[in-house]
Amino acid sequence: MRTFLISVSAAALLAACGQSDPGDSAPARDNAAPTQETQAPETITDEARAEETARLNAFFEEVFQRELALSPQGQTYLGMVDDNEAYGRWDDVSDAAFDDGQARTREYLDRLHSEFDFDRLTDEAQVSYRFFEFVQENNLDQGAFRDQTYIFTQFFGPHSDMPSLLIGYHRVNSADQAGAYVNRLEALGPTIETLTQRPAARADAGVQPPAFAYPVVINTARGIITGAPFDESGTDSPLWADLQEKTNALDIPQEDKDDILDRGRTALIESVGPAYEALIAEMERQAETVGEDDGVWHLPRGEAYYEAQLRNYTTRDDLSAEDVHQLGLSEVDRIHEEMRAIMQTVGFEGTLQEFFAHLRESPEFYYENTDEGRQRYLDEATAMVDTMREELPAYFGRLPQAEMEVRAVEAYRIETATGAFYEPGPLDRSAPAAYYVNLAHMDELPVYQMETLAYHEGLPGHHLQSAIAQELDNVPMFQRITWYSAYGEGWALYSERLGKDMGMFTDPYQDFGRLSYEVFRAARLVVDTGIHFHQWSEEQAIDYMLEATPMTRGDITNEVRRYIVWPGQAVSYKVGMLTILDLRERAMTALGDDFDYREFHDVVLGNGSVPLTLLSDLVDEYIADHQNG
Repeated sequence: MRTFLISVSAAALLAACGQSDPGDSAPARDNAAPTQETQAPETITDEARAEETARLNAFFEEVFQRELALSPQGQTYLGMVDDNEAYGRWDDVSDAAFDDGQARTREYLDRLHSEFDFDRLTDEAQVSYRFFEFVQENNLDQGAFRDQTYIFTQFFGPHSDMPSLLIGYHRVNSADQAGAYVNRLEALGPTIETLTQRPAARADAGVQPPAFAYPVVINTARGIITGAPFDESGTDSPLWADLQEKTNALDIPQEDKDDILDRGRTALIESVGPAYEALIAEMERQAETVGEDDGVWHLPRGEAYYEAQLRNYTTRDDLSAEDVHQLGLSEVDRIHEEMRAIMQTVGFEGTLQEFFAHLRESPEFYYENTDEGRQRYLDEATAMVDTMREELPAYFGRLPQAEMEVRAVEAYRIETATGAFYEPGPLDRSAPAAYYVNLAHMDELPVYQMETLAYHEGLPGHHLQSAIAQELDNVPMFQRITWYSAYGEGWALYSERLGKDMGMFTDPYQDFGRLSYEVFRAARLVVDTGIHFHQWSEEQAIDYMLEATPMTRGDITNEVRRYIVWPGQAVSYKVGMLTILDLRERAMTALGDDFDYREFHDVVLGNGSVPLTLLSDLVDEYIADHQNG
């Protein structure tokens, strides 16, 4: 899911290098609100609360701006292009910058605790206080395991992320901005060289991604430096093609364009090319020494590292790896029973796995691989979003102002994009958000999953949540753009189930599509913990998902390999969904006939992408206030 890749990067500005040195101990995590020493109750006026809240918000803005100034890449993701000096640089990836970032994070926590009186804040500011505290403490918690992480993998890494920033986000509307692009090309080589040294040291300590990652990293790196100006193949390399296209589109004298392109060609040949060749050589060397184990359990501090990853991706501290594993097994069994009921409804005779094969292989569940078939899919997906939009006021009090469109993925990225994803619009709402559908291969886009995708990526899923967060006008900026997967992906998966509760999914095949996505997310709980805690092999994980889900072996293999190099992230979807459902059930039970979907959803969506521990407290406060009111 690409929903908040931009915002994730921006959120990292709060602790731009927010990971601690491996030798540092992680702080104790206590998400309860601070308490004062026992004393006589103090009457705090509204004026005093407003004053303390204003001081706290000024502190948050100071921190945000300080970290933003240290992250040229974060500025680019946020569309800030006025500072051409920063626009031409990369973030500092040195160990010294990392240590400085850790020191700042501790400074921010110290100041938060020593300079501000929690009890004198408004209710809204108390939420911001606790949110900010969680962000900082979580970054320190994760940073304690910096030496256990993989830097270059088949799924992510600076070798692909940095060129993607240039191509996808570095806008060139002037000669200065084109010059900034060239400056980044000149600095790309030294930055990649610095980062290449890091996995070499980690490999010596036994921290290496699995063998399957290396050929993909090597091929991706080779692709960056294939074509002109690196060879005589007759095609342009990706960065060279992008720089030429953006520069030639400028309304400036030709000699200025030629100067920019000459500098860019030189930077590619002298900076980018050698750095990527060195990276390829290092990856080839490491590929010869990698072991056969897949899960992070085999790393020097693998068990503790995985526990920290689960805390990060669930934003809960009450779930062990075994808890997550058992939760996944029980959810898979429950969903399979619901699937079998639908099989009976449609009159299919056979096993669940045979029904999976029927759905994968029958052409009736796919539209034609033609322009007409693609347009039909877009039109029907748009109609589903429009129908849902009309129903939202009955379930939501707060609705977003930002518009959203259903779009086909553009040609330039159609072969590398995922099947469906959401991209938020800019903060100023100058352009609409988009639910993108990849229509490159219609035989990979089953129609029976269309409805659940529309609710997940569009409304009431990612668009409703992210647009409302962006539009919050009573919270500091960090709260509007910070994004936690357990909350964001949990909300989107909850939105699929909410569609069922709202009376949608009247077609049993569309309802089966909803369950197929849910069982996929439930199986992730089993497989992620199976790999990293129970020491499953890749093949064991693939076999389980083939049995549990209707996905193809090719898709499952890619998914399992993603889980192997990104431990913990895959569990966030289902844990988040179940947490929100549990909180809703708690509110329904407590409030009875007084329960109102609109009020509940406004509580869930009204504070940004909060950690689930804080969300639970907010719902409890809502219940108590309602009962006492």
